[in-house]
Amino acid sequence: MIVSILGFIALLVLLVLGMPIAFAMGLVGTIGFALLVSFDAAMAQIAQVTYETGLNYGLSVVPLFILMGNFVTRAGLSDELYAASNAFLGHRKGGLAMATVVSCGGFSAVCGSSLATAATMANVSMPSMRRFGYSKSLAAGSIAAGGTLGILIPPSVILVIYGLMVEEDIGKLFIAGVLPGLVGIFFYLGAVKYTIWRDPTAGPPGQRVSRRERWRSLSGVWGVIVLFLIVMGGIYLGWFTPTEAAGIGASGAFLFALLRRRLTLALFYDSLIQSVRTTAMIFSILIGATIFVDFVNMADLSILLVEWVNSFNLPALTVVLLIMLVYILLGCILESLSMILLTVPVFYPLVAGLDFGGHVPPEMVLIWFGIIVVVVTEISLITPPIGLNVFVLKGVLPDTSTSTIFKGVTPFWVADIFRLTLLIMVPTVSLYLPLLMDR
Repeated sequence: MIVSILGFIALLVLLVLGMPIAFAMGLVGTIGFALLVSFDAAMAQIAQVTYETGLNYGLSVVPLFILMGNFVTRAGLSDELYAASNAFLGHRKGGLAMATVVSCGGFSAVCGSSLATAATMANVSMPSMRRFGYSKSLAAGSIAAGGTLGILIPPSVILVIYGLMVEEDIGKLFIAGVLPGLVGIFFYLGAVKYTIWRDPTAGPPGQRVSRRERWRSLSGVWGVIVLFLIVMGGIYLGWFTPTEAAGIGASGAFLFALLRRRLTLALFYDSLIQSVRTTAMIFSILIGATIFVDFVNMADLSILLVEWVNSFNLPALTVVLLIMLVYILLGCILESLSMILLTVPVFYPLVAGLDFGGHVPPEMVLIWFGIIVVVVTEISLITPPIGLNVFVLKGVLPDTSTSTIFKGVTPFWVADIFRLTLLIMVPTVSLYLPLLMDR
């Protein structure tokens, strides 16, 4: 265990010094593996991990869902989503911020990336909120927090990677993320209401539109609804696998962009390039994390951790709460994907071996754990000092200070803590739909 702890310390030092996370994990993992086994074995491990990751059929959903999100973005669906949400909510106090949250949730259903959701919706919703005199903190906070929904509401790249790591059904993980995602939207709307209650001037009402115009605005979002129903409905009904669903979703998004005459040859090329770059980044981090995790497993950290925790005879829920606390602390220094890749291989054997009694069905423990891990990872995206969504938003809105954005996300952060507590104490919220699939 000491070797593993030293490895984690070395990794954190390299990250503080500015080394990219993929290279830091790969370097520490390689050196650690070489010290425990041999240098030749470490070199062979690098080659094997790189080769197997590149040929992993299950990971083919990653570039396909990324491509789907890029096509949707180029099709301009984000504008229609915000327009529809604004038509129904914009006339209320804080309505533009609430419309931003709802449209972020809708965009997440066809994007799967928190960073892309935040960046896209910032360009769409911020001009309206500025025009009506919204406070910078509320405007920026609603965008940054709403963007976090991208990694939970399916299709989610994070859930795909988690499912492959713990060998769980990706389709069930996708379905399990639907209700928690909707609960997240509801809690974020509550955070907006709380902010307006504290400061009525923070979110003035926007322009009221007629009932006819409200229903007309829905005509622009049919593409999002159709894509989501095809992808998730097909998985839920067993018509096709998640990999097939990803291919169908990417093709559908491409056709939709063509029908809207938004996809020029230049934008098509740009969509492909952006998808390749994002995929390469994810695979690099995945390869580095796998090398590091192999080193940790070779040091028997997971086994020793299970034995150590069991020696205290703690209740299963207490153990889960302590793990969530670790995730919240790690979220202050690590980005979401790296955090999941580093921690899940260590924690999931521990959670799988816990006895939850009648609280969680044994066959659903890892599904439930995956959802709460993703939710706590969402929290890390808006947690200082390394809240990635905050810094992405800062890049899109250079006139808004980082401190202002962090101030704005605080009510949403608190709302996420309440949601996390709900999902832990009431697993049915996450497991109701997956259990229906088994009937």
